[in-house]
Amino acid sequence: MFTGIVEELGEVVAVERLEDASRFRLRGPLVTEGAQHGDSIAVNGVCLTVVEHGDGEFTADVMAETLKRSSLGALGVGSRVNLERPMAVGGRLGGHIVQGHVDGTGTVLDRTPSEHWELVKVGLPAHLARYVVEKGSITVDGVSLTVVEVGDDWFTISLIPTTLDLTTLGIKKSGDPVNLEVDVIAKYVERLLGPNAGENVK
Repeated sequence: MFTGIVEELGEVVAVERLEDASRFRLRGPLVTEGAQHGDSIAVNGVCLTVVEHGDGEFTADVMAETLKRSSLGALGVGSRVNLERPMAVGGRLGGHIVQGHVDGTGTVLDRTPSEHWELVKVGLPAHLARYVVEKGSITVDGVSLTVVEVGDDWFTISLIPTTLDLTTLGIKKSGDPVNLEVDVIAKYVERLLGPNAGENVK
């Protein structure tokens, strides 16, 4: 369980492409502090398992399903990534309930800068549109954010200077992919309301 409050801006230091998977080595001195084999760390909003760790770095295996559903396959050596450790029991829930199970990818469509914040428009896959509502929560590359406005196939988010400085959302350009995780509660409610309502929910 995560909160979508990014702890550290990390970096990909090595990528091993396998036949149907990839192995990433990532640098993140903060999130690896006290890490153990088998621990979870969210990378751009994707929950990954620590396989090896040491010297402020950790290795994680990414299976084909994760590569298909997320933008992790586009990462290369030097790519910056958002990192977050799981929420500690009894800790503050600073963002919203985030599982680290990416529902799909979107695309940065436009950025509108202002003096103290920036409005970012993100393209939204059709199968996720029904879960996104104005003033609701969404996770973009692992960052818990509030939806400002929503259209049929897009939504906007407003980024404060802290988010722009401390996460990858500050350097994403138009056309760049982003990982999206919608509110899991909305998916459960849909599933419970009718036998066919959630037929596209994975």
